[in-house]
Amino acid sequence: MSRKLLALLVALVVLLSLATYVYYRRTLAARSVDPYALVPDDAVLVLATRDHAALVQHLQEAGVWDNITGVRYFQQVAGPLALADSLDTGGRPAVAGAVAGRPRGLLALLGKKLVLTSLHITGPGQVDVLYQIPLASVREYRQARGLLETLGRDPRYRFSLRDYEGYELQELTAQAGGKLTVLNYRNHLLVSTHAALVEAVVHRLGHPEAPTVRAGFGATDLLRLRDVDATLFVNFRRVPALLDVLFQPGTHALLDQALALSHETLLGLKFGPGQLTLTGFANPETAANSWQQPLHGQPAQSLRPLADVLPLRTALVLAVAGRLAPVPAPDTLRAPRAVLDSLRATLAPGATLAYLAAAAPGIAPARLTLLRSRAPGHTAQWLARLRRLGGASPAFGRVGNYEVHEAGFQSAALLGPLANPTPTNAILSTALVGNYLVVSDDATLRAYLADVVAGQVWSRSAAQVALLQQTQPLARLTLLADVRQGWNALLGSLAEERRAGLLRNESLLRHFSQVAWQLVPPEQAADEARPGSQYFAQLLLRRPGQGLTPDSAASGSGASLRFRTPLAGQPYLLPAVPATDGTLAAPVLVADSLGVLSLLPAGTAGRAWADSLPGPVVGPPRLLRGRLLLATAHRVHWLSPADGREAPGFPLNLPDSVTVASVAAGTATRLLVATTTNDLLLFDTNGRRYPGWPHRLEAPLAGPPALLTVGGRDVVVVALRNGYVYAFDQAGSRYPGFPVSAGARLEGPLLTTAGPTLARSQVRVVNQHGELLSITLSGDIGPRRRIATWSRTASFRLVPEAGGHAGSFVVVRQDGGQLDVFSPGSAVPLLSRQLLTSGDKPVQWFDFDPTHQVLALTEPLPGQVALFDGQGRALGAGAGSPSPAGTWPSTGGGVALRYEAARQRYQLTRYVRRELRRDEVRTQ
Repeated sequence: MSRKLLALLVALVVLLSLATYVYYRRTLAARSVDPYALVPDDAVLVLATRDHAALVQHLQEAGVWDNITGVRYFQQVAGPLALADSLDTGGRPAVAGAVAGRPRGLLALLGKKLVLTSLHITGPGQVDVLYQIPLASVREYRQARGLLETLGRDPRYRFSLRDYEGYELQELTAQAGGKLTVLNYRNHLLVSTHAALVEAVVHRLGHPEAPTVRAGFGATDLLRLRDVDATLFVNFRRVPALLDVLFQPGTHALLDQALALSHETLLGLKFGPGQLTLTGFANPETAANSWQQPLHGQPAQSLRPLADVLPLRTALVLAVAGRLAPVPAPDTLRAPRAVLDSLRATLAPGATLAYLAAAAPGIAPARLTLLRSRAPGHTAQWLARLRRLGGASPAFGRVGNYEVHEAGFQSAALLGPLANPTPTNAILSTALVGNYLVVSDDATLRAYLADVVAGQVWSRSAAQVALLQQTQPLARLTLLADVRQGWNALLGSLAEERRAGLLRNESLLRHFSQVAWQLVPPEQAADEARPGSQYFAQLLLRRPGQGLTPDSAASGSGASLRFRTPLAGQPYLLPAVPATDGTLAAPVLVADSLGVLSLLPAGTAGRAWADSLPGPVVGPPRLLRGRLLLATAHRVHWLSPADGREAPGFPLNLPDSVTVASVAAGTATRLLVATTTNDLLLFDTNGRRYPGWPHRLEAPLAGPPALLTVGGRDVVVVALRNGYVYAFDQAGSRYPGFPVSAGARLEGPLLTTAGPTLARSQVRVVNQHGELLSITLSGDIGPRRRIATWSRTASFRLVPEAGGHAGSFVVVRQDGGQLDVFSPGSAVPLLSRQLLTSGDKPVQWFDFDPTHQVLALTEPLPGQVALFDGQGRALGAGAGSPSPAGTWPSTGGGVALRYEAARQRYQLTRYVRRELRRDEVRTQ
């Protein structure tokens, strides 16, 4: 009887267990878990991916995966997991395999699943990340738990379990500090290094009816779209708190207001050549005090007309389409209020704020306000009336063709919330530039107008034009940032404890240095008025130069390479390397008129790399210790030929008041910069300025200065147009015997030859009386020798050998249309030509060996170059030459030439408008 009762009890237990299992499968387990329901409500960002391997591959192709793996939040979780994988696989590199081959270890759990990564603010100055990984099977659950227990057996970690409000939390504590907390909720792993975040998930589970963080976007699933690798959710109501963690207080109030035009956005990530594009939707802000309320229903506007007035030094652009409420004027100023209303009526709704690059981290960036005028003439009249009523000075200044007037009003009266939140005591000034009214303080406005006069604007930069072409044509809000131009301002505004992290991740931030954020309203105002209307949103991260490719590519004899913008200056050949066919080929460095620098690899089509500089290159580049040294108007760059990356500490940022005329370098680590205002500055490659510099010269430079080392001492040699030659030491003092008078005015370069002592080192110059002088660095003048007949209308200049061949040069005499070239030891011209056009004609001298010397004469206006050998005979026509006379089309400031001894051929490289052409030229 007892056995029957026992069997009956066992059967009842089995039936109860089966019923419980069926109930679980048909009720609880049948309901899928919404991953977003497990994200705490205070998330600032939520990144969602569905194909981890594809995302990693695309990040590797974009060149940022290595930088991302170096971020602290990634390493906090990846470090222990990588160790667990290694222990589990016997020391084999499982994590690397997860990326490059078959996935193994914990990273294999990611696969093609919906994985969420959310960013949260967990305390004053503290940000932490929560990872959510679904488990698809019991095997995966056992694998995850087993790896954590494996780590717990390692002496460096301790594995433990604890109960929190009925949920089991797994904790992995490192002996060196730090903790990893894991919660498994219905086969969803939630992992964080901050235990409170996992506990917040438990609190969230207690309110299953509460809306999720992305409830405002309903069933929208951007991951279903083609080529979308990930989605990004942003809660803009919590972004100001995130900025408080990163930046100093009071530095981002205006940015907070601009970003709060929408309170949340959902974007889909796509990879493209040289850029990341995130597009999606944004829900407008509903708070009463946000900018959304006055801007609601106002039409979007285009940013592209600003390309003609935005300076290249712009670091941040904030453009708002629509009129915000101005600050009311006092009742005692009724006339100015009426005049301000009239002035405002001549302006289009909206405004653009441009913050310029800061000279140093501790200096606040200058700010411009640009307002588009419907009728510039009427705007000027109302501005004049405001000046009279406001008691402003009637005097005005002039920069180029632009007039600078005192404003006579406060910026808040015209701009409202867009006025400077930290007003200064500087008096506002105004200027009309095209169809735009530009408002700023006097010094900033004058410096800006100088940039406009010099053509240093976005429309002249290929990188900025390409950025504008990638942005939306019409938008209500546009934020554009240039990380390189804004680097100093970024460093200066960061919280002190965050600067080290920024510098650690500098390469990641600079990789996509152009950032654009836009909100586009519905086309029809009636559509925007409907409930549930949304903005179209776009976030663009772009690497300048990477999206620009030549229209066609070719290489070799008679080949051409076409670019999208005209090329400027002259090509620069790097040392030759073996090509695929066994011959020697030289990489070519080219720059276009917009400042885009490109390196064309030897013997191949296309470009090795391209980068956009702040402006056109000043003077020819040169190789210094294996790197390319070159300068733009306000910066000195030192680039790696391999990938175009700057050397540590570069570029050197010179003040805006300094404009570079040339840069010289010796054999050591010193750099000599000459400015357009006759100043000399001496630096080392670590950016240290030497005492005694800058040195102001009393007359303009005749040509680029020289920097050489004699007996371990630096010598700076300069020739001035007034006929004096100076030699300075490293402290800026003159060497004994200097200055030396050349006896007449000087024009053009000088030639220096370093010897073992100052007395055996020489400087050669030719004066405007046609005399060739040799001056030692001890101040002694050798015998003068007249090169050619002097006349008042003739000019003489010395042309050093283009490749830096010591002691080799020619002298050019030009008198109107007559041009003569002399060898230093002969009174008979090497070349004599009667030219049709006037003006300077660039002459280059190439001395490969005594039997292979070439003279290149470029005529800019006909747009051609003629080649002659060392005897003055025209070189025979080669592939690509248009005539037997040996002339080739050329629109650059010179050509590049290389002699290939094995084939007895010259390789000619030249510019023809937008094309780079390579030709073979036969020797005589």
